[in-house]
Amino acid sequence: MADPTQGLVVRSTAGFVDVRIDGDVVQARMRGRLKNTPRTTDLCVIGDQVMVSRPDKLSFVVVEVLPRASRFSRMQPGRGPRKEDVLVANLEQLMITFCHGRPPLNRRLLDRFLVIAEHQCIQPVVVMNKSDLREPGDADWQKTYESIGYPVLSVSAATGAGMGELAGALLGKISAFVGPSGVGKSSLINRILPDLELKIASVSDHHGKGRHTTRVASLHSLPQGGFLADTPGIRELGTWALPIEHLDQCFPEFTVYRPQCAFRSCSHTHEPRCAVVDAVNAGDIDRGRYESYVRLREEAGA
Repeated sequence: MADPTQGLVVRSTAGFVDVRIDGDVVQARMRGRLKNTPRTTDLCVIGDQVMVSRPDKLSFVVVEVLPRASRFSRMQPGRGPRKEDVLVANLEQLMITFCHGRPPLNRRLLDRFLVIAEHQCIQPVVVMNKSDLREPGDADWQKTYESIGYPVLSVSAATGAGMGELAGALLGKISAFVGPSGVGKSSLINRILPDLELKIASVSDHHGKGRHTTRVASLHSLPQGGFLADTPGIRELGTWALPIEHLDQCFPEFTVYRPQCAFRSCSHTHEPRCAVVDAVNAGDIDRGRYESYVRLREEAGA
């Protein structure tokens, strides 16, 4: 490998990355010059396309991280200046996973995932696991999201129901399973790629929340083509670098009403003759979705 060769990062830990090159996976270290370059985001994550050189027969070095077409990010947790925490780069599809039963569906968190997918121009698919635990009326909310244009797949990692449809949705794409802990992301991935045998933890009886089972994000090759990412469970997710004036554009159901507002810079919260608010009051826009929009604006301090 005299000249640098392009590869796909499938795992990243402690200054080393596993890179897939022409079907083989090699471990490479990051070039010192790259690590010392000032930056405001993660240097290298799964899904990144990189250029790798081979200074000798025993080592590989990442000499360049290519620009990202998209990224799935959150704000780094903790106090102090907020920084971007990129979980997966160059995603094409976000499998937003919740479940029937426990833990219960958190629509605010679902809407937050959808906003990030819209902002990053990543196709979202809502996956509801544990369909064997579904109660009558459990998915009345589903019609709302499907009417907006979001696909909703109901599956069961336990029984295998709906797994064929899920596998078909993953075919040929770079996808990531995201969602809170305990909804069965690892169980679904084990169904799709049984050789991985990802560790699974039960839902905590005390808190009703799942325990984290995935410690390091990884990107896995699918036999029929495409790649699948597994990321650590996320209970709280903050939007990153989303201009507040663009937030309403991340709610597709607002699109037809925005031009009808009396003010071009309408925030859709308090202005008179707001077509979006009128649509909410008329039942043409789901009130729960609208409340998610208002809460996100409030979090941004707008």
